[in-house]
Amino acid sequence: MTSEITILGLYGLLLIVTILLQAVSALSQVGLMPLLQSRDDMPKLPGIAGRMDRAQLNSAIAMALFAPAVLILTQKGLSTGSTVLAAQIFLVARILYVPAYAFGIAGMRTAAWSAGLFATVWIYLVGLAWV
Repeated sequence: MTSEITILGLYGLLLIVTILLQAVSALSQVGLMPLLQSRDDMPKLPGIAGRMDRAQLNSAIAMALFAPAVLILTQKGLSTGSTVLAAQIFLVARILYVPAYAFGIAGMRTAAWSAGLFATVWIYLVGLAWV
């Protein structure tokens, strides 16, 4: 198993933790009953619960972009020092992204998001042999 695949698995675990934190924050703000229902009439979540909701959605999108890049690398057997570093940067960036978003640290959130995106792009470029 490549380091990039291991990092993909670790990111999957981080995404699960993010989902759980979002659920707990929503529970504390709106209570259990609205969360058990269909959520058709769910009010927009305010404060940290709303930010965690958006962080969770963004994290799932990041997973949808990161996973194919890693799978392309793995399929082609292209794990390199630069792709391992890019995957590590991605994971650290996403670890920083969630609390930065949850607590409204705008500059840090943007920097973490950008680092994760650029790391993902690098992995695609190597995987598709464009660099």
